[in-house]
Amino acid sequence: MLGLSCKACKHSLYFETVEKFFVFCHGLLQLSQLLVSGYLKSSISTIERRYGLSSQTSGLLASFNEVGNTLLIVFISYFGSRVHRPRFIGCGAILVSLAGFLMSLPHFITGPYEYDQSVASIFSNTTDLCQPGVGSSQGNLSDAGCTPHAARENHEVLLIMFIAQVLLGIGGVPIQPFGISYIDDFASERNSPLYLGILFSVTIIGPGVAFMLGSAMLRFYVDINKVDRDDIQLTNKDPRWVGAWWLGFLVAASLVAISAVPYFFFPQEMPKECWDAGKHHCGSGCAVYSYIPKSGVDSGLLSSPMSEALGDA
Repeated sequence: MLGLSCKACKHSLYFETVEKFFVFCHGLLQLSQLLVSGYLKSSISTIERRYGLSSQTSGLLASFNEVGNTLLIVFISYFGSRVHRPRFIGCGAILVSLAGFLMSLPHFITGPYEYDQSVASIFSNTTDLCQPGVGSSQGNLSDAGCTPHAARENHEVLLIMFIAQVLLGIGGVPIQPFGISYIDDFASERNSPLYLGILFSVTIIGPGVAFMLGSAMLRFYVDINKVDRDDIQLTNKDPRWVGAWWLGFLVAASLVAISAVPYFFFPQEMPKECWDAGKHHCGSGCAVYSYIPKSGVDSGLLSSPMSEALGDA
């Protein structure tokens, strides 16, 4: 009986370690997901300046990830108990990571940023996205040679970014509801509030971390990978400055991709943690052990649900 009890106890301690690791992984994944979605809000004005987007378009872009999320959240949550939830979370995280990489793609498929032609300069009257005349000191967006090119570039950029936002919304659907339900299924009544409190705390601080990431990345010049440092004649205090908005998406998307890997190795179900206030806690799987002294004898026996069941038989 003692050997069986010890094996059950080791098995329970193993699952208890796996459960705590799942909470850690899910907190990291939620933080990474919020970095991707929150970083866009911190850099949307920079993207708007870089590609000449209107405030209406940039506002629609910033909120477009809610479209995919709203369409699928109820449907996916309903089938949560019938699927392998950790793997679904991992697949959703892969989509979020892909969305982050797609958001940075426009930087690599468009030309370098020409600050003396793309935004309003405090030293001239140039306010247009492009100027067809080489020797002209002023440009006009209504020029027939300029408008088609600018519109075509913006449409390509917008299409990629809107697709990325849809993927971001779809990928984020299973992460929070599946993660919370999975934790609630295996966590004991004593530990469940602690685990969920940790996750909700991460949800609160996530947007703040995203804005801190934006503040750090936008200090770098947008074309830092395309031009020499000596050729950059602007400072981040110049109104024509455009920061490396794409760099934060690469950082956040890479972190999401790393966080997604462990989810493909978690089991579909884990045993429930148990806690009996009058007994010694031994971990998960309802393996609760206590010391029961014999009457008139100085020694005792280790008692467990397994040994009690065998004794009754």
